[in-house]
Amino acid sequence: MTAEIIDGKAFAARLRQSIGNEVTRLQNEHSLQPGLAVVLVGEDPASQVYVRNKGTQTREAGMQSFEHMLDVSVSENELLALIERLNDDNAVHGILVQLPLPAHIDESRILRAINPLKDVDGFHPVNVGGLCIGDPSALAPCTPVGCLLMLKDYFDGSLAGKNALVIGRSNIVGKPMAQLLLKESCTVTIAHSRTQDLPGVCRAADIVIAAVGRSEMVRGDWIKPGAVVIDVGINRIQSDETQKPKLVGDVAFFEAAETAGALTPVPGGVGPMTIACLLRNTVVSACRQAEVECRL
Repeated sequence: MTAEIIDGKAFAARLRQSIGNEVTRLQNEHSLQPGLAVVLVGEDPASQVYVRNKGTQTREAGMQSFEHMLDVSVSENELLALIERLNDDNAVHGILVQLPLPAHIDESRILRAINPLKDVDGFHPVNVGGLCIGDPSALAPCTPVGCLLMLKDYFDGSLAGKNALVIGRSNIVGKPMAQLLLKESCTVTIAHSRTQDLPGVCRAADIVIAAVGRSEMVRGDWIKPGAVVIDVGINRIQSDETQKPKLVGDVAFFEAAETAGALTPVPGGVGPMTIACLLRNTVVSACRQAEVECRL
């Protein structure tokens, strides 16, 4: 293995420390304590664990955590009424509705009901459109923001002129990731299931963001020597050695590590950055609502 491993877990810990320091400053100088409200509908075990982790990290950063656990049978109107109350609550600066929602609830209608200023997931059309036109006030989705922060750290702050490939065109990762890279003056290609000669396209990229949801699809011989690879994929497969489930990314890690200049592991890469960037978005949102400077 020759590639540098980008330790997302350690990076996220440093970011959370910075967030905690900023929260302390905001409380001392402005009596402002950022608050995050998370809404979970149903009892999906993985979502419950994720929501608990969000709550724990929110409180550890000195922020207020408001957790709303709703029965799977809750009506769309009841959920909309809760969001309206959270929109009007001055103690709540960020609102996150855990996805997916049950089939009887219109996900798009729920996301549009969140005040764009409190949309810390960055999914409201106002924030999506703002990101596309380069509006600096637009809140961007947490996972792409985390990827960007790690890339800027690796490249000492400047990505200008880099050829960046985003594999995957989802609204949650692929499309906003491309917009963030464009904003950093990268030359950006978005690849997907109908891209011709994907290995060849990949070999031309200085930066590869793999967010397609297919286990170990990106092979080592697809990677340009020295390229930086950010693996967003989280796929559960059965281990050949132990016959037990294990997590792998969208990139064949050990193959890519022989060619890449740097890459993120799975687990321990992009994943820890997502919650840290959720906290970051909440603090940014709190400062904007209070009309005070944010130093993150």
